[in-house]
Amino acid sequence: MRKWNFCAGPAVISEEVLEEVKSELLEYNNSGTSIMEVSHRSRLYSSVAAEAKQDLIDILNIPKNYDVLFLQGGATHQFSMVPYNFGNSSGEADYILSGSWSKKAISEASKITKVNTIASSEAKNYSYAPDPKTWKISEKSAYVHYCPNETIQGVAIHEAPNVNKPIISDASSVILSEPLDVSKFSLIYAGAQKNIGPAGLTIVIIDRDFMELGNQKIPNILKYSEHSIAESMLNTPPTFAWYMAGKVFKWIKEKGGLEFFKQQNYSKASKLYQYIDSSDFYSNNIDIENRSIMNVTFFLENDELDSPFLLHAEENGLLNLKGHRSVGGMRASIYNAMPLEGVEELIKYMKYFESKYG
Repeated sequence: MRKWNFCAGPAVISEEVLEEVKSELLEYNNSGTSIMEVSHRSRLYSSVAAEAKQDLIDILNIPKNYDVLFLQGGATHQFSMVPYNFGNSSGEADYILSGSWSKKAISEASKITKVNTIASSEAKNYSYAPDPKTWKISEKSAYVHYCPNETIQGVAIHEAPNVNKPIISDASSVILSEPLDVSKFSLIYAGAQKNIGPAGLTIVIIDRDFMELGNQKIPNILKYSEHSIAESMLNTPPTFAWYMAGKVFKWIKEKGGLEFFKQQNYSKASKLYQYIDSSDFYSNNIDIENRSIMNVTFFLENDELDSPFLLHAEENGLLNLKGHRSVGGMRASIYNAMPLEGVEELIKYMKYFESKYG
């Protein structure tokens, strides 16, 4: 029996998708082999890869002057790949510090180029996100990098920034949660293990003109342009994760696309935040305008109750609610594949626990 999985990543995948994959796992499309055994250069797999790419283009309405790459290494690899490609053109880059992941991105980029941290909420424990209108863009920066959704703190920047510089976004835990105007960005990257599929795949959406500005003196494996020329097959890609992503893209389209999921996701998050705010037993420390719709963090009034809360939650079929070790408390990750019913069950349990221990 499957339970409600609130893990931040690898995260819950739609049962419909899992059932379809299960039915194809032993033999794919009358090929006599599993999709995991098929050569990435075969005609069979090429059609799988191309269809997945086109479905993602359709879902996000990606303009024709962009390429979509299916890479490896996670968002963490992008922390260095981005500045290696673009950080040396002017010798510096602007970064926004709004949580743990943007801090890691800054740390890696600082080894490669001069980093200007032009806005930060670190002094207030990342309880809010710096308003893009307050960002002081550096004259010489090659690009501006930010993280629209900090998975660990549960803090979000909901509006795409409007600045006269190339914008790079680490959208790992928010991509495909709602419609996105890709044309506002020069590069978007996202680890797949939140809203796209299993871990091991990294999606990069990149403006082709911007891509051509990339540093040509770095190894080919680090060049976006080389991956683009090779159609994401410069080396053997994570074929099963790519196949799975394609199944998730089909599922998103069948459900009604990103407008459908936007409504669902805001509804789920709103219900959970409303209950937390109505309670004296639970609390959320993020400014209301910067609350994430994907990762809802909350704290119990007495952290000595954290362990029994988690224990009883598991007994009630609610898994992976423990907050990140650097923050503590609880975190409910409510990505696309988490239905409203799962959030309602969580609230029901929270009410029970409050009545018993509050």
